[in-house]
Amino acid sequence: MTGRILVVDDQPLNVKLLEAKLTNEYYDVLTASDGPSAIDVATRERPDVILLDVMMPGMDGFEVCRRLRAEPATMHIPIVMVTALSDTEDRVVGLSAGADDFLTKPVEDLALLARVRSLLRFKVTFDELRLRLMAGAGAGAADEVLADDADADNGRILLLEDFESRARMISEALGGANQVTVVDSDAEALQQADVGDFDVVIISLTLEEIDGLRVCTQLRSRTATRHVPILALIEEGDLELLAKALDLGVTDYVMTPLDRNELIARVRTQVRRKHYQDRLRLDLDESVTMASVDVLTKLHNRRYLTNHLAREVERAIDNKKPLSLIMLDVDHFKRVNDTCGHAIGDEVLIELASRMIECTRRTDLSARLGGEEFVVVMPDTPLAVAESVAERLRAGVAGKPFTRQDGGPELQITVSLGVAVIAGQGDNPKKLLARADEALYRAKSGGRNRVVIATDDFEAVSSSGSRLI
Repeated sequence: MTGRILVVDDQPLNVKLLEAKLTNEYYDVLTASDGPSAIDVATRERPDVILLDVMMPGMDGFEVCRRLRAEPATMHIPIVMVTALSDTEDRVVGLSAGADDFLTKPVEDLALLARVRSLLRFKVTFDELRLRLMAGAGAGAADEVLADDADADNGRILLLEDFESRARMISEALGGANQVTVVDSDAEALQQADVGDFDVVIISLTLEEIDGLRVCTQLRSRTATRHVPILALIEEGDLELLAKALDLGVTDYVMTPLDRNELIARVRTQVRRKHYQDRLRLDLDESVTMASVDVLTKLHNRRYLTNHLAREVERAIDNKKPLSLIMLDVDHFKRVNDTCGHAIGDEVLIELASRMIECTRRTDLSARLGGEEFVVVMPDTPLAVAESVAERLRAGVAGKPFTRQDGGPELQITVSLGVAVIAGQGDNPKKLLARADEALYRAKSGGRNRVVIATDDFEAVSSSGSRLI
């Protein structure tokens, strides 16, 4: 996976060394020699990963990291601090400032490249979610989509650890701000992960009788846990295992013996990201739903109906199955709007949609075609059955007055309906809709509050069987 990496260091030799290593792996490399220029390049170029030196004159790496995290344009760029500092306290300060990881100079190539690959995968996933949301967002909504104000506490943590004293220490360290579930078998870990909706899964890679990496790969292959952050516990200095873990989908890691503060800082980062990721996915699901649903009636809209009907017509013809369609229109709806107001008219349409759902099957599709006109698509339904459903719908509307929320007099509403059935090979959605529309027109011109059936030979008959064309 290629990407653009920004290398920030005030020592030209360090920059050249990292640039050579990354270029050799086919990454595009940008460079900066101080904090202000790093912020400027990051804002303009939007790199995929930033390798940031800590000890720089003027503005150190901690401050650069804080400023990048404070700006919507750069807050989601992964940052790895590359430094000669090796104290745990310095790592905690960096993680609290927003860094994703700490690599100690001289940097081991294996650890560096594995971490870059891991963070690039994370960046691609988040960029895709944000771009899809922004594509459907209204003007001025970009900042809201980009904003990351997710909670870093109240996480649901699953811990797989068979070393009892370490499990207890982790549970105590994280339990104050999170809910921690501890298991000591791979089977139980997978079972809990499938149903527990966890924000982070912590897996020890030093388990006695369990291959922790295999558990990681299984979590990544399951739909329910594919996007859950995995934090691995790895013995210090085991760089080969670390690189393999990162390449297999581990999100972050903590070296043992564990430092309590570093563990808390890394878990907080992963919980916050998971909460933000969940919000993005929920917003995306809602935007997809809104694109196919009529805002007023909550039935499917014309756009969704067009695609759905095309699929159903093709399926019906291929399988030689019947497909019926009901088109209905509210009688004298303009009079309702003119005398009672558009708000009451909207109430009528909402209630009509509810009655349509009550009178049809779950396998049928009810949709608002536009205005006061609606359609019901009925798969595997012969004309006689569709006619009876249409008559039930007509009676269900006419037989019960519509109550007004403003307390005004009840409204007596009726609908006219046209019913058509697919005519076999050569038929298509446009023709089917046209026949139903013609039958609906005949129902309205024939007195309204009635069902008219369009025959296969493009004629229309009333529900009683008398020919209208």
